[in-house]
Amino acid sequence: METQTVYIPKLMPKEEFFMPGHRACIGCGEALALRLVCKALGSNVIVVNATGCMEIVSSQMPYTSWAVPWIHTLFENTAAVASGIEAGIKSLNSKSKKSLEGVKVVAVAGDGATADIGIQALSGALERGHDFLYICLDNEAYMNTGIQRSSATPFGAHTTTSPAGKVSMGQFTWKKNLPAIVAAHNVPYVATACPSYFKDMMTKLQKAASIKGPTYVHILSVCPTGWRCATDITVKIGRLAVQTGMFPIYEIENGKYKLNMDIPQLRPVNEYLKLQGRFRHLSDDMIKKIQERVTEDYARLKERAA
Repeated sequence: METQTVYIPKLMPKEEFFMPGHRACIGCGEALALRLVCKALGSNVIVVNATGCMEIVSSQMPYTSWAVPWIHTLFENTAAVASGIEAGIKSLNSKSKKSLEGVKVVAVAGDGATADIGIQALSGALERGHDFLYICLDNEAYMNTGIQRSSATPFGAHTTTSPAGKVSMGQFTWKKNLPAIVAAHNVPYVATACPSYFKDMMTKLQKAASIKGPTYVHILSVCPTGWRCATDITVKIGRLAVQTGMFPIYEIENGKYKLNMDIPQLRPVNEYLKLQGRFRHLSDDMIKKIQERVTEDYARLKERAA
């Protein structure tokens, strides 16, 4: 594994590569995450962006919020397009037609384009060992097309395709563990992150970009519109997701787990759930069920990290 020194300056970089003027919703955690992603990675990148919220809000013809090379692709083939660009860069460098040494290919996609529609292309690219960074911006549903459930939607959440009602309790499956699925491909680096802990997230992004081979960072992106929460508590909800164990932040480096925030006593999940309208229908029994599952999963994660 080839790495380089990772350095986060004390002050946030002033350069902006995801520019203001986009059409993201008020309080959008995904736009915040992407702005920090671009600050962490700098200008020497080529971004492949799947269809989704960030693609739509940032690229209304004839305007763009991108100050780096950027290409829009479909839900299903983000990793395939990133693979092709990476292979093209290798070819150009080997033939000395044009030196693109040091350029990092970065794929950006939502949870639907990663966990569902694009998982086949992602798996193939990981297996082939392409040198790129894949970033999943996880807002836990297909928000851009009307808040439909994805396999990353948490158990019990209300969406337009997993509605809560008299005979339905919302999402009835548990959130797919994408970081573990990616790590099963024996890639050198996998991490979870949340912009509420921006230093941790930016450090992981720089680390992932410095490693040779396929790397993956899974970023929780709070969505006030889809989660039915206040627009001024995006950062607070992200912190609660981590502190309750609903979304722990950790790394898997060459198969070895490391907890980046080890919480001896998790906060009750209800502190996180009660702030979001998508969970307001949950009964005490369902909240207890979620709490038990989160506690078990967190204990299992700690064992792996130990």
